[in-house]
Amino acid sequence: MSAEGIGPGFVRLRLDLSYDGREFSGWAKQAGGRRTVQGEIEDALRTVTRSAVTYELTVAGRTDAGVHARGQVAHVDLPVEVWAEHREKLLKRLAGRLSRDVRIWRVAEAPVGFDARFSAIWRRYAYRVCDHPGGVDPLLRGHVLWHDWPLDVVAMNEASRGLVGEHDFAAYCKKREGATTIRTLQQLSWERDAAGVITATVRADAFCHNMVRSLVGALLFVGDGHRPATWPAKVLAAGVRDSAVHVVRPHGLTLEEVGYPADELLAARSKEARNKRSLPVSGGSAAGGCCG
Repeated sequence: MSAEGIGPGFVRLRLDLSYDGREFSGWAKQAGGRRTVQGEIEDALRTVTRSAVTYELTVAGRTDAGVHARGQVAHVDLPVEVWAEHREKLLKRLAGRLSRDVRIWRVAEAPVGFDARFSAIWRRYAYRVCDHPGGVDPLLRGHVLWHDWPLDVVAMNEASRGLVGEHDFAAYCKKREGATTIRTLQQLSWERDAAGVITATVRADAFCHNMVRSLVGALLFVGDGHRPATWPAKVLAAGVRDSAVHVVRPHGLTLEEVGYPADELLAARSKEARNKRSLPVSGGSAAGGCCG
């Protein structure tokens, strides 16, 4: 949940962090005691500041269960006196309290107008796949999907070009009541490295639920020859979920980086991103949507 502003007597902090998502039930806190990244950090923050209340985090991208993050960003509003007391040793104390599969690399006062979620102008994810007939390197198995058909990266890049731009991605999103599925996909490209790992770079202003993993699933069908390069764009144009689009497993997905505008534009971007979004042809706003 994102606050519209900072209450009197509070200071907003930006947190830069990373985590291995394998043992987490996603970012967001859940009922039933499931382990989540948000819950883990909030518990640690409450403990190291010796606070009786929980200070809630707002995150740039709410990752699903099993998804990793290298460049996640969050913010938290702390009382000024709590920040003044703990600012010198807060980072080190959090490192001592947190489990080793989540790390906070930086805690700093945020610029005026900063909102980790709504001020962001893009999120960049990577999805990693290996098509080696012998499988995935055991040291990479928690971060790379094995696809047991040879993949044609050229065909996957050709198909990806038909998906870039502003579209209604309803065909590639798990529908959420009241949430828009209109997004601007800024980059979708594939590259095979010297070790044979194929990485999809996916960048957009925001993502809806399951969007990246659904896009990857469709493009893998193109890469292994089960569908033509024109098929993913046809699915997009149809505007409805296609049972042939497979949502790939989460462990190959990593949130790599979140982009923000210049400090003087943060507040305006945050306000714009809260608007309900529609495609230009419908006469509505083209403002940014929520995080994926």
